Amino acid sequence: MKIHEYQGKQIFAKYGIPVPKGYPAFSTEEAESAAKRLIDETGMPVVVVKAQIHAGGRGKGGGVKVVKDGPKAARETASSLLGMQLVTHQAGPGGQKVRRLYIEQGLDIARELYLGMVVDREKKRIAIMASTEGGVEIEKVAAETPEKILTEHIDPALGLGAWQARKLAYGLEIGKGSPKPKETVKQFADIVAKLGRLFEKEDCSLLEVNPLIVTKAGDVVALDSKINFDSNAEARHREWDELEDKDEEDAVELEAKEAGLSYINLDGDIGCLVNGAGLAMSTMDIIKHFGGEPANFLDVGGGATKEQVTKAFKIILHSDEVKGIFVNIFGGIMKCDVIAEGVVAAAKEIGLSVPCVVRLEGTNVELGKKILEQSGLTLVSATTMADGAKKIVDLTRGA
Repeated sequence: MKIHEYQGKQIFAKYGIPVPKGYPAFSTEEAESAAKRLIDETGMPVVVVKAQIHAGGRGKGGGVKVVKDGPKAARETASSLLGMQLVTHQAGPGGQKVRRLYIEQGLDIARELYLGMVVDREKKRIAIMASTEGGVEIEKVAAETPEKILTEHIDPALGLGAWQARKLAYGLEIGKGSPKPKETVKQFADIVAKLGRLFEKEDCSLLEVNPLIVTKAGDVVALDSKINFDSNAEARHREWDELEDKDEEDAVELEAKEAGLSYINLDGDIGCLVNGAGLAMSTMDIIKHFGGEPANFLDVGGGATKEQVTKAFKIILHSDEVKGIFVNIFGGIMKCDVIAEGVVAAAKEIGLSVPCVVRLEGTNVELGKKILEQSGLTLVSATTMADGAKKIVDLTRGA
């Protein structure tokens, strides 16, 4: 689950991580009021108007504007941003609509750095990454100058060591050029320690501060915030409900989530309806093996009802790009007759107009096949997963 920059900074502040003063705004009037309030409180005439979307690269996309001419100028800037489709390398060519802004105080920046944390699945530890290349996409740095990225791993038994934070500080030469180098190193180490606690306590899957800045006064401040939560921990974080921005979510994925289905939209044209995440991944792999492209990941789970299967079918067909559907079920807890009833109900309700290949194995498989045969629908039966994948690829490719 993703949240906005301003929400992330509110969490940063809760953990004592220094952030610039700022206020969210949902209208031009609120933006003007926030700018006036910041100028009055800080005595600084400069404010920054930031578009809030769940995608990186906002600055390069024109979604971050520095305003030096007072509250009315901030209002005009807000007017130009609110409602625009902000196109960034992460938002894609269609962009994302800007519905929220963050009005923040301007700071005197001496250096821009990068600091991030992510779960390293290979090492089974939290990885801390730091770089002198702040303000730049870390993926680009990793591809072009990987030697500029410093990495430390947090031992799950011992926790983050103070020496690790200091090692990163000295590796970045964080005190270089600072009027108070020792204090700057201390501040950086303190921020790393607090971010480590935040990452663990808040069940994060990704945390980035890009840029983390050193001001001309030598203070270290989180100028940006990107936090992704691990959705598997949602049950113990009821407060996440208030942070969720449904306008930023894929409408179809949100619909699937509310129906209790695991769904991710992809760029292909063969819809997949499968039970079990492992089988779903294998199904997508074998479709690609035979020259096709999966249109989605969809796991109906082990205890799906007829209604959920019908809903899954409808969700797959939301996309006009889908040219065929492969239903691949291995019935254990999930009974094949329930899947068959759902497929038939959905096909009749929506008037199925694309080829559909069905492969059933497991509990009540004969009953499931009988339901499909007696449905009167044009459904293609498959004996194995490979047979089904080849058939749906051939049908969608005109073979």
